[in-house]
Amino acid sequence: MSLEAHRAESRTSLGFAVLTISDTRTGAEDKGGAYLVERLTAAGHRVARREIVRDERDEIESAVRRAVADPEVELVLSTGGTGIAPRDVTFDTLRKLLDSEIPGFGELFRWLSFREIGSATILSRALGGILAGKVVLALPGSPKALALALDEIVLKEAGHLVSQSRGTKR
Repeated sequence: MSLEAHRAESRTSLGFAVLTISDTRTGAEDKGGAYLVERLTAAGHRVARREIVRDERDEIESAVRRAVADPEVELVLSTGGTGIAPRDVTFDTLRKLLDSEIPGFGELFRWLSFREIGSATILSRALGGILAGKVVLALPGSPKALALALDEIVLKEAGHLVSQSRGTKR
């Protein structure tokens, strides 16, 4: 089946979970999470779950497991915690948790990001993968990075990612 056929068969409205990984953000200060919610709903998707999670391994793992267990959630987006600072444990936590990785997601994000910020893109550990048949994408916390990821990857491929991760037509 061609790429166009796969995309044509993919659903255009999906249920998302938005997880903000931060030790300092509260609901009122969560600009990244708010941005994701606004953009996803404007694109015709549902945000079935939204949570702020401290940058702690156990808390990140629990939040992601809750999100993928939610029958309303088809794709999980996390924002924050993907840098290389000692407190940024999202990448390592998710990498151990995922059933399989989608290496192209991080590779493509960094390639696109390089056009905007140059070699500083090496500091990003954006990551994609599958857990329990659901897509999990870890995005940086920067608003510009979120816009780039949504516009150039997530909104274009969400339906296709979900249908392929489940192995069924949607």
